[in-house]
Amino acid sequence: MADTQKQPFDFMGFRKIASVFSIILVVISISLLAVRGLNFGMDFTGGTSVELEYVEAPDLDDIRNEMSGAGYEQFVVQNFGSDTTILIRMAEAENDQLAREVADLLASTGVELELVGSEFVGSQVGDELKEDSGIGLLIALAVVLIYVGMRFQFKFGIASVIPLAHDVTIVLGVFALFQWTFDLTVLAALLAVIGYSLNDTIVVADRIRENFRKIRVGEPWDIINESIHQTITRTINTSGTTLVVLMALYFFGGEAINNFAIALIIGVVVGTYSSIYVSANMLMVMGVSREDLMVPTKEGATEEADEEQPPEWLNRM
Repeated sequence: MADTQKQPFDFMGFRKIASVFSIILVVISISLLAVRGLNFGMDFTGGTSVELEYVEAPDLDDIRNEMSGAGYEQFVVQNFGSDTTILIRMAEAENDQLAREVADLLASTGVELELVGSEFVGSQVGDELKEDSGIGLLIALAVVLIYVGMRFQFKFGIASVIPLAHDVTIVLGVFALFQWTFDLTVLAALLAVIGYSLNDTIVVADRIRENFRKIRVGEPWDIINESIHQTITRTINTSGTTLVVLMALYFFGGEAINNFAIALIIGVVVGTYSSIYVSANMLMVMGVSREDLMVPTKEGATEEADEEQPPEWLNRM
């Protein structure tokens, strides 16, 4: 076996610790989802939306303070199309007076506004959204499995889907732990996390496949380690720049997209970790080998023509 001590960092040397860490996180997340559950927002539970038109653009924080002071608890205040149009989504069931009560409350501060309209979304619609969103996530994972299995090899398909399920479960577990509101924006963030994590995982998988075909010296452990070393700079740079943008969204984007941003922040961090450890770990567990990835040799071609000189650390055997 190659002398892995010559590598800058032995990623696979920590794979057992990473496996235990991932299993613990997933078990805790599933337990939290089973015991505490998600704090579904009004997109899923139903509620009333009230649309108001102001003469001058209001301060959204002032509106939220007025609503809280009046005893309303579950509501979302956001701009709707323009700075002067405000949409207030509330958990309360619609009645003949609710929209007018909200308009009168906000108008009592001395601002000029007009009640444009209101509508009610029932819980049945929310239940359908829950089912459809769950089916959508499962379909996304199934499509990923088929795509990666066809592009690479079936073992790589499994090693790509498991990290995606791992990432989504942990993000949901964090939301269940802190009881942050889970709405359609968070669902969109989960789908974005799947796409981001998949892209990162495929970059690593592509390099692993390439190195298995070109480097003929060393064990699978060594080849996977070398592949991670070759892609780690790209992974860190991509994750770092993405996190900078997401931090800006979280701190300056306003309350309406806070949960969207925090879900993506958690997803990017966990997805970066899983593309290195969970995916590579699964390949090791399934016993990926050169035979799985070798391209059939064409008649008259020599095997040496496809060989690449192994890295310097692999020459010490």
